[in-house]
Amino acid sequence: MAIEVGDKAPDFELKDNHGATVRLSDFRGEKAVVLLFYPFAFTGVCTGELCELRDQLPRFQNDDVQLLAVSNDSVPTLRVFGEQEGLEYPLLSDFWPHGQTSRAYGVFDEDKGCAVRGTFIIDKEGVVRWTVVNGLPDARDLNEYIKALDSL
Repeated sequence: MAIEVGDKAPDFELKDNHGATVRLSDFRGEKAVVLLFYPFAFTGVCTGELCELRDQLPRFQNDDVQLLAVSNDSVPTLRVFGEQEGLEYPLLSDFWPHGQTSRAYGVFDEDKGCAVRGTFIIDKEGVVRWTVVNGLPDARDLNEYIKALDSL
């Protein structure tokens, strides 16, 4: 079961595509967070979604908001993916322990071994204010994220 609106967002500590440690709690009191789970780097729908975010990055990463994208890929895979696609926001690896953060948010598909498309908008106090969870083949609508961010 996915985390719901009004829930305290579970903290996590993951490595980004450059090997730096990122914690959700690092942003508490400073920025709202758009936490985006996606199945795998280099796949069609995922690449399309992440590149669309790249193309509208100032809406999702600025003085008030931080975008964090999480997959179950390894750090080296995410590094190459980020470089290839020109992604200038953190790509976080939930590779080991495999899917621990995805499971904490209720978006890990045990049969497929990866996260489904879950998005959580977390306010500066660490509370989930908006969420959407789509199945593996279903892309998300970025306009919905923008509306949710504007309502914070």
